[in-house]
Amino acid sequence: MLEWLLSPMDTARVHDVGWHLSWHARIMVAAWGILVPSGIFIARYFKVTPGQDWPTRLDSRFWWNTHRICQYSAFVLMLVGLWLILNAPFERGAMPGPHWWMGWTVVALAVLQIAGGILRGTKGGPTEPAADGSLNGDHFDMTPRRLAFEYIHKSAGYVALALSAATLISGLWQANGYNWMWLSLVLWWGCLIVASVAMQRRGMVLDTYQAIWGPDPSLPGNQRRPIGLGITRHSGKSPQAGE
Repeated sequence: MLEWLLSPMDTARVHDVGWHLSWHARIMVAAWGILVPSGIFIARYFKVTPGQDWPTRLDSRFWWNTHRICQYSAFVLMLVGLWLILNAPFERGAMPGPHWWMGWTVVALAVLQIAGGILRGTKGGPTEPAADGSLNGDHFDMTPRRLAFEYIHKSAGYVALALSAATLISGLWQANGYNWMWLSLVLWWGCLIVASVAMQRRGMVLDTYQAIWGPDPSLPGNQRRPIGLGITRHSGKSPQAGE
């Protein structure tokens, strides 16, 4: 077993990569194999933290801060990994393969996600009122700008997640990595999938709007269908809304 784990994926080829390629692979695995799925997992299932006593206590920032730290860190690492591969000594004139095309697509989706986050608009609501003291905000009012962000951000995020997994595996195959490398990734992703199924069944995918402002049906966002698949939406008034 140990001999198999330490063997390259394709025994007919030698696992011989240079400094640039080896660190490109390590950094991209850290970014897209660990940080990005972790950030998505936390954002999806921990809008309300254990012991928070929702909806008495609203707007936990744990998921928001963790999601931003993971995704921004992954973006910075991705840029470092991109610099490494662009400066690696390759044979000129070689035709780009599937890993090349998928990798650049993932980079484009990452840029789209960062740009969307910057342009998502204002929050509003009781915690971040407008300058005139009103509760108006793109998120609180669920304006067309916020709706566009929600649809694009969630859709592009999951597409990037799936495509990045395929890109990492194809990169390992192209570099003829050791078997323990791809097996470790598959086991890690498998654990996340099993945990996701369990939390989904427990109804832990609370609508972001309700996690922040509660289930009061009079609030603008609670009068719309939640955006995304498998989202839990509660009915009734929160204690804060009824005061």
